[in-house]
Amino acid sequence: MDVLDLARWQFGITTVYHFLMVPLTIGLSLLVACMQTAWVRTGDRRYYAMTKFWGKLLLINFAMGVVTGIVQEFQFGMTWSAYSRFVGDVFGAPLAMEGLVAFFVESTFLGLWIFGWDRLSKKVHLACAWAFSLATIASAYFILAANSWMQHPVGIELADGRARLTSIWAVLTNNTVLAAFPHTIFGAFAVAATFLVGIGAWHLWKRTDEEPVWRSSLKLGTWVGVVAFAGVAITGDFQGKLMFEQQPMKMAAAEALCHTEQPASFSVFAIGDVTRADCESVKSITVPALLSFLAHNDFTSEVKGLDELVPLYQQKYGTNYPVDERLGELSGKPIDYVPVLPVTYWGFRLMIGFGAIAAGAGLAALWLTRRGRVPRGRWFPLAALASIATPFLANSFGWIFTEMGRQPFVVVPNPSGVDGVWMFTAQAVSSSTAGEVLTSLVVLTTVYGLLACIEVFLLRRYVRAGVAGVIPPPKPAETDDALTFAY
Repeated sequence: MDVLDLARWQFGITTVYHFLMVPLTIGLSLLVACMQTAWVRTGDRRYYAMTKFWGKLLLINFAMGVVTGIVQEFQFGMTWSAYSRFVGDVFGAPLAMEGLVAFFVESTFLGLWIFGWDRLSKKVHLACAWAFSLATIASAYFILAANSWMQHPVGIELADGRARLTSIWAVLTNNTVLAAFPHTIFGAFAVAATFLVGIGAWHLWKRTDEEPVWRSSLKLGTWVGVVAFAGVAITGDFQGKLMFEQQPMKMAAAEALCHTEQPASFSVFAIGDVTRADCESVKSITVPALLSFLAHNDFTSEVKGLDELVPLYQQKYGTNYPVDERLGELSGKPIDYVPVLPVTYWGFRLMIGFGAIAAGAGLAALWLTRRGRVPRGRWFPLAALASIATPFLANSFGWIFTEMGRQPFVVVPNPSGVDGVWMFTAQAVSSSTAGEVLTSLVVLTTVYGLLACIEVFLLRRYVRAGVAGVIPPPKPAETDDALTFAY
């Protein structure tokens, strides 16, 4: 494998792994703040126990997310230095805001929340929880603003062969980030909600002494999940329409739509070899005219296929890579504008499929636990626990589709933007050797694997321990009046 392939594998592995922690942290931080608010307002011990238990799991996940996230920005200099030089003036601004503003606030108030249980007043301590959770969401916005600029560059001009920032406001209000942000946040709440449902259902089945805690956790998870999955569907539709406008090649690849159709059918499932851009051997189960509606809110509109888009891309952005020794084997070679079709086609469907399974599991849990009921069969907790993985997988496949679908670009050209502000992925890598990148790939993957084992061990330990793992039981001599739970 050459440097480009190794660098892409490295960034893909570390980024997908890191993003497993991100949505759980975002969704759980706000839910924990809501739990603590309920406790402060009502004084109900149940909400206190929920805050302590789910807060402990949040802290474990947040710590691992920070450790794995640090590597992400270092990789821009390690393996993508050419990219960093091209877009550093633009890309660095939202990343600096995330680090110096959002993450600083996030970590400061998280520290106050961790160590302030018996040092701060209830309301001040609660304010720390809200400040941390809102800063976490702000942090996500700045990161998404940076990523959305790569998908749809705005607020820049081309100067001396580099992108130069002309309006940070344009970057932060990019219509791409305005579509991606709510979709990502709803996806994060879907992850957190399923997490609550799965663990709550398991503890209810175990019939522990803290049944009100788990019943309330499960009910909160089911209702949040219903709203979150509805939000994911609505915002996903809006984001898809924007992609048809900004990145028509990505959306054609998502459908393996090789030939222009009017109206265009939505492919539910394909049988055959989707790796071929002519699609001659592919047979699809389709829904007539649905793709036209998803693209333009019109059941009769035309959707361009790969065979028509490729010549348009060649005309705008060239037919061959520049002759440059830094491009290695791709120097002077024809540019393949079609993304890897099996990844985009099946990634898009796996994203939707796992999301639908998670939504269905949430609705089933809501129905089965109506009016205080709890199914006592073994199948219910096992199914609820298994469903925890589904929104994680949906999020992961969604990001893989988003990033792989823009290839061969690392910075996708804006169809109506500044001429020349785009970059091929092959031009973005550092001048490292294959051995150097392979070494860092192996080391980082190994370290991340060990961190995954540590997180699973810690989460499993505290989940199994339940409330007793975070709130030691009172001594026999203590009365209920003497037990103040740190206040």
